[in-house]
Amino acid sequence: MIQSNFLSPSDRLTLLACVKRQRSDHGIARRANALLLLDDGESCGRVAKVLYLDDDTIRNWFKQYQSEGWDGVADDGWKGGQSRMKAVQETALCDWLEARFCRSTVAIRAYISSQFGIKYSHSGCIKLLARLRFEYRKPKVIAKVADPIKQAAFIAFYENLLNTLADDETVYFADAVHPEYQSKPAFGWVRKGSNPAILTTSGRGRVNIHGALNLENFDVPFVEPITVDGISAVQLLAKIEARNPQKRVIHVIWDNAAYHKGPDVRAFLSRKNCRIHLVQLPPYCPHLNPIERLWAVMHRHVTHNRYYKTQKQFADAILKFFRETIPKDWVGFCDQVTDNFRIISNHEPRVLK
Repeated sequence: MIQSNFLSPSDRLTLLACVKRQRSDHGIARRANALLLLDDGESCGRVAKVLYLDDDTIRNWFKQYQSEGWDGVADDGWKGGQSRMKAVQETALCDWLEARFCRSTVAIRAYISSQFGIKYSHSGCIKLLARLRFEYRKPKVIAKVADPIKQAAFIAFYENLLNTLADDETVYFADAVHPEYQSKPAFGWVRKGSNPAILTTSGRGRVNIHGALNLENFDVPFVEPITVDGISAVQLLAKIEARNPQKRVIHVIWDNAAYHKGPDVRAFLSRKNCRIHLVQLPPYCPHLNPIERLWAVMHRHVTHNRYYKTQKQFADAILKFFRETIPKDWVGFCDQVTDNFRIISNHEPRVLK
């Protein structure tokens, strides 16, 4: 029978810290647990049962503690086996792996076997890859963006446009958005364990909005077409002109969508005394269009974590945001919808092809 209270006060504090430390090695923590339980007066059989071990293991740990102290128990002396592959073979394997993207260990094990005559099991191959600093990861999806030089050129053009803008000129950003009649859950702070939920909607309808934004006065003209196309683009441009009768030139900045450059738009621009001057954004640069930020604000206010029983209720909520909420609360949106542009570039990721 092992007598209790055999641990010194300092050793007991060390073992308690080891047990409570969340990142401690599991095997060392079990040894500390066993010695603490023995020190509390538990029998070897009881400790073995609690820790799912056998009696002899517990006794051996106790004997090792008596002879070598806690440092001896904490160090099991295992150093790992020597690699079956030579250094030059491991280097060749790393170069081979860097040139491709292997979805499983099957191809890797086949390569090792064919090139070096060494056979690895699935688990053994995983350990080898971990030692060579490889990990199993999914590629990150990156958005296709324009050349940073083109982005910088547009930002410089826009800043110069604002600096030289005459009193009888104004600037609008335009784009289309298509809110879908679907419940959109979004993150928020809730009490832990409360499991928030929203009902799902049935149907795939959506609302089409072709709109524009003036950052100076937060004027947001828009149309609600059945289909966003060249006709809706012309309707939007006409509405912008109608809302700015005193402006000699109206600069409208939008993307390179086909309907923004089609025959309907060209015919509208060819009119005598047309006051619209179109500016095309660089391709793949939605971050250079502030109206995209307005769409995000709209979703936060109307679609996120909200359930609409019918599609009509959903459409009415979208239109109410543009017709009532923006004119009333636009001052509160100004710090969220800005032209504080930045250049986005992919910092040399390993792009798979």
